[in-house]
Amino acid sequence: MGFEHYDIFVIGTGSAGRQVATRCAKAGMKVAIADNREYGGTCANRGCDPKKVLLNASEIIARTSHLAEVGVTDVATINWQALQKFKEKFVSAMPVKTEDSLEQAGITMYHQSPEFIEEGLLIVEGKKVTADKVVIATGLIPRPLHFKGAELFKTSDDFLELPELPKSIIFVGGGYIAMEFAHIAARCGVNVTVIDRGERVLKMFDEQITDQLQKASSDIGIKFIFEADVIGAEMLQKNTRVYYKQDGKEHELKAEMVFNTSGRVPSIDMLALDKGNVEATPQGIKVNKYLQSVSNPNVYACGDVADSGALPLTPLSSLEGKHVGIQLATGERKAYTFPAIPTAVYTTPQLAIVGLTEEQAKAKGIEYKVLEEHVPDWFSIKRLNSPDYCYKTIKGPNDEILGAEILAPEASEMINLFAMAIQQKMTCTQFRETIFAYPTFASDMQSMV
Repeated sequence: MGFEHYDIFVIGTGSAGRQVATRCAKAGMKVAIADNREYGGTCANRGCDPKKVLLNASEIIARTSHLAEVGVTDVATINWQALQKFKEKFVSAMPVKTEDSLEQAGITMYHQSPEFIEEGLLIVEGKKVTADKVVIATGLIPRPLHFKGAELFKTSDDFLELPELPKSIIFVGGGYIAMEFAHIAARCGVNVTVIDRGERVLKMFDEQITDQLQKASSDIGIKFIFEADVIGAEMLQKNTRVYYKQDGKEHELKAEMVFNTSGRVPSIDMLALDKGNVEATPQGIKVNKYLQSVSNPNVYACGDVADSGALPLTPLSSLEGKHVGIQLATGERKAYTFPAIPTAVYTTPQLAIVGLTEEQAKAKGIEYKVLEEHVPDWFSIKRLNSPDYCYKTIKGPNDEILGAEILAPEASEMINLFAMAIQQKMTCTQFRETIFAYPTFASDMQSMV
């Protein structure tokens, strides 16, 4: 009895995997897809989308808090249970909707993570299957912690499902997830501490701008402990005690809940990649310019799990999946090129970046000019009675916009205009000559170039 054979076998049902599967199925290929969790991927089920629903509410608290001094009589409060119920309206429908869409496309679905037996041969749900091409789009998972008591730490998945908020939380790690969740919790009255082994939060951003965000975070009660290594944890009657080393000395801190927000790593350990002759690095599947495995040409990787040099972002995952899907469906080999990639931290204020940083421009030997300013007196921010507004723009030798960072309440929307300008190679003069509605944060951007 022969094994079930597929033209394409996709591992992962997030935005990248779905792009590949549906494009190949539409081209008449026999396609299968597998996932060891609910269908739809991290972003829709336990990442960007549910997180943003919770953040929306904390942003309202921030806005009304700032305006309480100037006429808004009541600062907003959150009914956490009602908010979670609202969030579930977005999340609960996604797995069924995804499976229905894949079924209508004629794609065979498996609900387990496959693993390689050898090149082109996989085992999934106890069945052996063969495939001409395998596409790995399994994304990232929380970084494992290796010390006594690590099992006591919760993850971002747990935070998004909390039935009620605790009185105190410790976040270990000072990246995107920690800062966003810390702002949600702190604005809801939780006692929040962030412990990070580095010197500051959000290291990919300019230090002066992150210093401003850190000050705004401290102002709402978030405490920071830097250059500290967590070395253990133990459960007390009600709290968890966390042990950490700082300046060679051991310290301890306790909270009702502790969260591992120390970063995310490629979700590949369950795939038995060595048996499939698929090479991986700590950053993910090692791929060439076609997003093809460098060690096995019949394997592709796209999205966050691919070591492609790109940021782990949902829009980019979709583009990579589209690129791989088109290649497999048409047989056309085409090198992948990255567009301008904006990214944002959804704290309040928001922090966003696109293009080259000053350090990157310097490393590339590019002649550049920096425009940067803290602008709390500009009308857009002054009308909100908030002090947190600054920017840093990198200009090239031919008046082109090379990069930008913004700290502002609407930074995530503003940065998209800079992304478009960079992608279309607009000069600063052309950008300034564009008409934007006034008074808006977008109209402010003409003064940033």
